[in-house]
Amino acid sequence: MKGTSDLNSVRASYDAVAVDYARLLGAELADKPLDRAMLAAFAECVRGEAGGAARAVADLGCGPGRVTAHLDGLGVRAFGIDLSPAMVAVARRTYPGLRFEVGSMAALDVADGVLGGVLAWYATVHTPPGELPPLFEEFARVLAPGGHLLIAFKAGDEKLRLEHAYGHPVELDVYRTPPELIAGLLAGADLEEVARLVRQPAGGEKSPQAFLLARKRIRATS
Repeated sequence: MKGTSDLNSVRASYDAVAVDYARLLGAELADKPLDRAMLAAFAECVRGEAGGAARAVADLGCGPGRVTAHLDGLGVRAFGIDLSPAMVAVARRTYPGLRFEVGSMAALDVADGVLGGVLAWYATVHTPPGELPPLFEEFARVLAPGGHLLIAFKAGDEKLRLEHAYGHPVELDVYRTPPELIAGLLAGADLEEVARLVRQPAGGEKSPQAFLLARKRIRATS
């Protein structure tokens, strides 16, 4: 797991940029039809699973809540969790009808097997690939059997240091990760791949963007 100093750096960086991040990225999905298509497929899969329509969906690393609200508009019971109190404060002001909580995706305050879906929309890009397995196990823990995970991430194979973003100084490591690696790590956490999409950079993006939809295995009972 990421050390305390790393988590503190991520939290402080996103606290610093929260207001400007929300202002600059609030309408980002409007220009990204493939991203919206993956979110729509995820929502439909969640609703279509037995009992899925009644189960909540956690948007992990929800930031200012724009994707949480998008999911709500797609007919799923979405709520957000973010490490940054400032991000959660912005989300609560912007979307007062939705639930947002401060928390760590590495230790979710959620019971085993209760969620219909988990969304990790670029939530893992600051986590070294070697530290992803316990995160994915935590995602699987909270999902009901047959529940779905959608993870969005930057495709590639390198680590970048980000020291300025959204008009503020930050201290963030950003990891570009091969989709094959993510799929393999998810499989190790009992999350089997359903579909993946890799698209070319759009707007100010500097690398291909990847989206992987997975489903928690339903184990046969004897």
